Amino acid sequence: MASSAEIPLVGGAADGETVTVELDPNGRPPLTHHHLGPEGLAEAEIYELESVDAGADGWRYCWRGPAV
Repeated sequence: MASSAEIPLVGGAADGETVTVELDPNGRPPLTHHHLGPEGLAEAEIYELESVDAGADGWRYCWRGPAV
């Protein structure tokens, strides 16, 4: 069974929301998250993983811009 984590989204249209992601075998979440907009992929935004606290399992996804 894969481990998962809830990670907050910071910035962009989804600011303040959280996403649940599966962790890899090393306990890390995916490096990016594509958050779908109301029109699906046409309005998707890219969020990039950042460490919140060095050495801890604190993560957040920060907004980087539109996917298209």
